[in-house]
Amino acid sequence: MATCRSWVIRHDFIPPGYSNAIRSDTRRLDRPNTGISQRAFSSTPSLYNWLAPKRGHSDKNRTGKPRVRTGGSTKGTTVEWGDYGIRLRDHHRRIPAKQLEIAANTIRGRLRGQRYRLYTRVCANIGVYTKGNEVRMGKGKGSFDHWAARVAVSRILFELKGDLHEQVVRDAFRLAGNKLPGLYEFVRKGDPPVMGITKIEAGMTLQEMHRPMIKLPMDKTAQRIPATSPP
Repeated sequence: MATCRSWVIRHDFIPPGYSNAIRSDTRRLDRPNTGISQRAFSSTPSLYNWLAPKRGHSDKNRTGKPRVRTGGSTKGTTVEWGDYGIRLRDHHRRIPAKQLEIAANTIRGRLRGQRYRLYTRVCANIGVYTKGNEVRMGKGKGSFDHWAARVAVSRILFELKGDLHEQVVRDAFRLAGNKLPGLYEFVRKGDPPVMGITKIEAGMTLQEMHRPMIKLPMDKTAQRIPATSPP
């Protein structure tokens, strides 16, 4: 079994031939503890939990709505790191962390034995608080129940990269979509971005989407109403 060797720097003696980097490390170690975790001599990466924030649920979150970018931004609607992705297409939702975990485990179970990498584009950082049935109004928001993620419309949830056939990835995302609320679609790397619910494709540019709507004259708008007899 491989062993990890740790080097301990003495504060009272530094060889003259060493660089100033070691001296800066000693000054950093002499600082008082400010509550921030410092892993100076660890060779293992810190674990990232995307199903619960690190801060805890000290402040109660409001129900709110997902942040839908109406200024023309298409952030989060295209595949960035992987080759394939799954995208929400009906409307915004608040998805619990348990359902996101089940969907990720469903993808891993379908691709068991394959060489791939799964990317998560959302994180459950919104606390959901509940109260009992038949409780009078008032007396606070309730107690903490679970974590959830606010997912806007046309947002990528998962991405996948690896030497896999496209039909296999489609089937894995189909099974994951069945475990999640809402309607989803399969996207590839290089597919056009989405602004709201409109896909920017077929010669449509971002500048054209930013232009205000042209107000048509009265004679053209009046002709849209069907008439029983010609004028």
